[in-house]
Amino acid sequence: MPELPEVETVRTGLSQLLLGKLIAKEEHDWPKGFPNTDFDVQSFMIGVEILGIRRRAKVLIIDLSSAYSLVVHLKMTGQLVFVGRDYRFGAGHPNDSLVGSLPDKSTRVTLTFDDGSRLFFNDQRKFGWMRLLPTAEVPNIDFFKRVGPEPLADDFTATAFRERLKVRQNSMIKAVLLDQSVIAGVGNIYADESLWAAKIHPAERVKNIGDRKMNTLFNELRAILKLSIDKGGSSDKNYVNAEGKRGSYLSFANVFRREGKPCFRHPDTLIEKSRVAGRGTHTCPKCQKLKAA
Repeated sequence: MPELPEVETVRTGLSQLLLGKLIAKEEHDWPKGFPNTDFDVQSFMIGVEILGIRRRAKVLIIDLSSAYSLVVHLKMTGQLVFVGRDYRFGAGHPNDSLVGSLPDKSTRVTLTFDDGSRLFFNDQRKFGWMRLLPTAEVPNIDFFKRVGPEPLADDFTATAFRERLKVRQNSMIKAVLLDQSVIAGVGNIYADESLWAAKIHPAERVKNIGDRKMNTLFNELRAILKLSIDKGGSSDKNYVNAEGKRGSYLSFANVFRREGKPCFRHPDTLIEKSRVAGRGTHTCPKCQKLKAA
């Protein structure tokens, strides 16, 4: 699943393509992926202008001039592909849609704009969705009510970070970082990277981590997320950005998918891969020692 930097990359790219366009037509073939009534679509989506594109956690919000919004969750295999007269841009999980004709067998929703360009929402596994809601009601979606604060928000402080994590004193730190109700948008890659940077073992219990270490983790997590956004996302093997280009963050990763390779801090020690919080986890046994229980 795309993580915060990947979805932010999608948002930035599509913002350059879709703003000001009028939606002329909508087609879909999977009701669960487009759970909206014909009345709402005709009344609040067709013939209206795209005003902006926002992100909350790993979800995109396309704001319309009708005071409604399209809320898009890419889930595991979702992809947004914009096709104009001279351009084709893919954002999400690439397949033949980036080079083949569209719509194809994975296309769930097609939006046609007044200038003839189109936006395709493709989803091979059919887990993603595109919901049309009054903009004022978007924060009331169950997912948004449960999700934690944005880690890159200007008003999200190290103190707030520590307080949220310490609510789960007996949990492993990686499990808490991955919990979207604690902090929004952090996934497996960035949990591993930030914990390595802060020299904290992913299986360490929150109660065993002091404030100084927590502050370091906070700063490292924010720095790594910002770096990944600058590099166009992590570019896991199934991910491309809004121009169909793979992000470059993983080429700069310190620990993720580097098992069996030397630690950059300790060249005599190899990165190990284990399972923590139900996820594949990468650590340096020298940098990230687990405290005795």
